[in-house]
Amino acid sequence: MQVIAGEVDCSPADVGFDESRADALLRHFGRLIDEGKLQGASYCLSRGGRVFLHGAIGARSCLDGDDSALRPDDLQFVASMTKVFTATAIMQLVEDGLIRLDQGVGEILPQFATPPFDRITLFHLLTHTSGMHPDTGCLPNKYEVNYWGAMEYAYRLYDAASGEPFDPIAAALAVGVRDEPNRQWLYSTFGYVVLGWVIEQVTGRSAHAVIEDRIAAPLGLADTFFAPPSDALDRYMVTPWFSNRIEKARRGEDIFRGLPGTGGGMSSTPYDLNRLGNAFLNGGVLDGARILGRKTVEKMTTPAVALPNYCWGADGAPRRYGIGFDMVDRLEFTFSDSTYCHEGAGYVQLVVDPREELVSSVFVPFTEPGQFHPEALHGTQNVIWSGLT
Repeated sequence: MQVIAGEVDCSPADVGFDESRADALLRHFGRLIDEGKLQGASYCLSRGGRVFLHGAIGARSCLDGDDSALRPDDLQFVASMTKVFTATAIMQLVEDGLIRLDQGVGEILPQFATPPFDRITLFHLLTHTSGMHPDTGCLPNKYEVNYWGAMEYAYRLYDAASGEPFDPIAAALAVGVRDEPNRQWLYSTFGYVVLGWVIEQVTGRSAHAVIEDRIAAPLGLADTFFAPPSDALDRYMVTPWFSNRIEKARRGEDIFRGLPGTGGGMSSTPYDLNRLGNAFLNGGVLDGARILGRKTVEKMTTPAVALPNYCWGADGAPRRYGIGFDMVDRLEFTFSDSTYCHEGAGYVQLVVDPREELVSSVFVPFTEPGQFHPEALHGTQNVIWSGLT
C-alpha cells in the first residue's frame, strides 16, 4: 500500500522515537484500511517542536472511479476540533479584559437573560457543563430534542414579510435545557455556536474572521479556515462524512446556514493542527507569534471540571475537562497524566503530551458515518506513544 511522505525536520531517532514503532504505525493503518474500517490515514508527529513523522496512506476519495492516493497536505473538515480554536478566541477576549469566564451569557446575548438560561456562564459553555441539551446521539433517548431542529422549525414558520429579523438564538432556546448548570457533563456543539455569537457581539466582527485572523494567520496555518477557497476544493479528502459539504462549497452555498461554524466548521491538515498543538506546548507562542499568554494556556489545559458523564454510553464517572480541551486520563490510553486532547467526528484527533513534548495529529476517517472503531483512534495513539524511548 502506497505511503506518501510529507516534510519532516528530523528522523524519529533524533528525537528519541523508536524507528521500528514508526513502521508499526504504518502496518497498523494498513491493516485497518484492509479491513475496511478506514478509508485512509494522514498524520503529523512532532517532539520538542520538531516534526519527525509526517505522511499519508490509503485513498483520497470514497467515490467510485477515483483511485487517487491520499496526500499529507490534503484537507479535511475537522469537525469538533474547531472547538479548540473557538475556546482560544474566547480566552483571547478574556486576556483583553473584554469578557470574564464567570460572566453570564445573558450579559452579552439578551436571549440568555431569562430563566432557565440566566444562570449559564461562558465557563459553562466552554466546559460543556451548562445543562443545555447535548448533541443528538450522546444519550440513549429517542425523544431527545435539539437546538438545530428548533431553529429549522421556527424558520419554516417565519414570515419574512413581517419586517422582523429572524432570531435563530431565540428560536433555538425554545426547547429549553436538560439540566441545571454544573450538574453533569453534556457535550454540546450548540454551546460552542453560542460562543461564536458571543465573539461576534463582543468584537463586532464575524467569529470566522476573528479566529482566522487572530489564531490561524499568526501561527502560519495556511490550510486552516472556515469557508473553503475555490482553489482548495480539489485538495479535500472526500469521505462519506463530509462529501456533501464539498459539493455545497463547489456550488457556492453557505455550508454554515448563516450560523457561526464555531462548533465544528473548520478545515485543516495534520501539519497545521500539529503547529497549533505546539503553540500550546510552548505556552501560547510559536515561532515568535503569540496567540495566548502562558497562564491562560495553563488554565485551559488543566482540569477545570470533573462532573458525571453519561454521554456515549459512559457510566456516570466524572469527566475531567479543561477549557476547550479534554483531559486524557482514561484507561484506554498510555499517555502521561498531564496530556490533553480534542477530537472531531470523521475522525480527527490532536493530542499534546507536555511531559514527553509529543504532539500527535492524526486523521483516520472511518468508511461510514456513524461508525466508531476504537482501535483506529485510541489504538493509533497507543502505537504512537509506544515509540517513546
